Amino acid sequence: GKVPAGSILASAPSDKNLDAWRESGCRTTHCNLEVLQESTLVFLATKPHILPGVLQEIRPAVGPHHIVVSLAAGVTLQTLQRLLPAGTKVLRLMPNLPCVVQAGAMVFARGSGAGDGEAALLKNLLSSCGLCEEVPESYINIHTGLSGSGVAYVYLFAEALAEGAVKMGMPGGLASRIAAQTLLGAAKMMLETGEHPAKLRGDVCTPGGTTIHALHQLEKGALRATIMNAVEVATNRACNVAED
Repeated sequence: GKVPAGSILASAPSDKNLDAWRESGCRTTHCNLEVLQESTLVFLATKPHILPGVLQEIRPAVGPHHIVVSLAAGVTLQTLQRLLPAGTKVLRLMPNLPCVVQAGAMVFARGSGAGDGEAALLKNLLSSCGLCEEVPESYINIHTGLSGSGVAYVYLFAEALAEGAVKMGMPGGLASRIAAQTLLGAAKMMLETGEHPAKLRGDVCTPGGTTIHALHQLEKGALRATIMNAVEVATNRACNVAED
């Protein structure tokens, strides 16, 4: 809601990828150079292997007034700056899927040509989509393993929670809604209280109660170690994506 739809110009090779933009009231084109000619803030949202070709195409049109933001996984600021004119204001952004419901988690890093003004502009613009933090570039691949891929880990956990309730006799639809609200509430408490999750987890446990018995089973299944391993392998994969 911070930018009028009519001020946004989206470019893609096919109409298929532009339909959603048109339905939102945005302008569309098949010409990447047209975006550069009419825009100051330019987002590059391509697959990593496509990006070098796009950068080669737009390079002649990139000027000192442009702010270029890349969403391509694995493509470093160093690579972006090498493929664009010297001094270009470049930032690298990594969002996650819940941005589409304004509950995303995003991190970004700035290149050598981007200053405090560009960083503040991007953070302010994206704050409407959820949490947005500036980080060292080395954190971006970790964010991919933690949050970009982590959304899928949470869906798997939510599915298991609901199926456990179904096993015990609750209807599936109700179980799924309660599982989702449980995750939402737990996340909101972490954000609003600022407490460490271990502290909040301890607050739920009563001596000899249901929660500590259930946590014992999760520990037997090495839940924490398995999730840590998942973040590790996803992070390592993110580091290698651009090389494929």
